[in-house]
Amino acid sequence: MELYIHIPFCVQKCLYCDFLSGSASVTVQKKYIDALIQEIRWRGEAVRGEGRAQTVSSVYIGGGTPTVVEPEAICRVMRTVRECFQIDDGAEVSMEANPGTLTQEKLFAYGQAGINRLSIGLQSADDEELARLGRIHSWADFLVSYRLAREAGFDNINIDLMSSLPGQTAESYGRTLRLVTELLPEHISAYSLIVEEGTPFYRKYRDHPELLPDEDEDRRMYAMTEEILGHAGYRRYEISNYAKPGRECRHNIGYWIRTPYLGLGLGASSLYGEKRFSNTADMKRYLTALSAENADRKEGLCKILETEETVGRNEAMEEFMFLGLRLTAGIREEDFLHRFGQSLESVYGGTLARLTQEGFLRKTDGGYRLSHRGIDVSNRILAEFLL
Repeated sequence: MELYIHIPFCVQKCLYCDFLSGSASVTVQKKYIDALIQEIRWRGEAVRGEGRAQTVSSVYIGGGTPTVVEPEAICRVMRTVRECFQIDDGAEVSMEANPGTLTQEKLFAYGQAGINRLSIGLQSADDEELARLGRIHSWADFLVSYRLAREAGFDNINIDLMSSLPGQTAESYGRTLRLVTELLPEHISAYSLIVEEGTPFYRKYRDHPELLPDEDEDRRMYAMTEEILGHAGYRRYEISNYAKPGRECRHNIGYWIRTPYLGLGLGASSLYGEKRFSNTADMKRYLTALSAENADRKEGLCKILETEETVGRNEAMEEFMFLGLRLTAGIREEDFLHRFGQSLESVYGGTLARLTQEGFLRKTDGGYRLSHRGIDVSNRILAEFLL
């Protein structure tokens, strides 16, 4: 089992961001941490009450920007996690961080709390591109944060990058890639900008797509990512993720192979016991349901529940395929048979044969993976596995 813990606070919301996050007063942050700790306790009790294993292989603290809250708050959260769940020896414990919010004191506290992996949101090494995104930091700020993390002993760091940004060119993106690889992080996530409805970017660029890189430029950046990172020793193990050997993000791999996980915090989603459920995104409702005055676990967890559904057999098969095929290793026929009690060929034989013949899939020793051509048009290919 894995845990995802949501800290929904940030200094200011970036112009492209549609995540459940925003700025908040210190008072609200403290109330939220108290409520989150209550949820962690109650979820831990609920898992034990079902008689299910509660061993946790990875913990991921995301946001928002978890590093905007006081470091003691993160320490309290992690202490509670260890009290309520059995954390594997050597478990991967990740936390997202933004440049400009890290200090030596915070980093020392995170290490003491057991956090052993940082994911730092750089996005670009170009200050003008960062300003257009609404980021609060500069390239120089990032370098300071990265150096402090290394000095604090963090030897497993991911750097987040984005391409197809407003005003970005293949040349400026290539410069970002090269500058980042010179720092020798263990992991790099590289995503293309998606202009999401409801964001300031959507209002600005919906009617002016000419202000963004065109499709040809986007394709150039996409190809450059694999070329430059591969030359620097990073292996692509998922469509948008690259790592030094042995430094793949275990938490994310768990998500792509449908390892059960509990999402804790405002708006967090879970996949557990063939149930998919999510918490409310309403801060007031979340805080009230988990306040000290409410002592009933079942009632409190029910009040923060926003959605719940049973994952049907067909839906689970679909997810096995289109999540698993995001990994460059692909999917294994043996795993499908073990999980669903029938062969992969009996369900997807025709689709697999056609996509293999067309060059979008490759047959492996015991399974299938996307070809290079398939990765290039992955969204369309993965949709072929909807039943």
